[in-house]
Amino acid sequence: MKKVLFLCTGNSCRSQMAEAIVNARMGEAWTAVSAGTKPAGYIHPKALEALAEIGIQHEGRSKRADEFREVEFDLVVTVCDSAAEECPVWLGKGRRVHHSFPDPALTDDMDDFREVRDDIERVMRDLLK
Repeated sequence: MKKVLFLCTGNSCRSQMAEAIVNARMGEAWTAVSAGTKPAGYIHPKALEALAEIGIQHEGRSKRADEFREVEFDLVVTVCDSAAEECPVWLGKGRRVHHSFPDPALTDDMDDFREVRDDIERVMRDLLK
């Protein structure tokens, strides 16, 4: 089983959605976790709602990247520009990819959460095949 870490700044939206989508849709090949460089301490309710709309019940929590210091990942995906700039060097053992998704929490519009969710699913399907 391959391991992927999704890294964002707040670990409340984009990285959480990526973790949930990969575990739900690609869990036979990948184990996904997410973390933040400066975690918000919660998962945005609209991110959870957007996941529920596609049949995914996510029960994660907002986590610090340091929690995974001893874990070797096959892939680290930064999902926001800030996290890419602040990505800890110790996460460099595996392959690292950056794909920036817009932060739907900035608009708090449910349609933006859906759009980002769908983009994440499409990009991760291609990236992790």
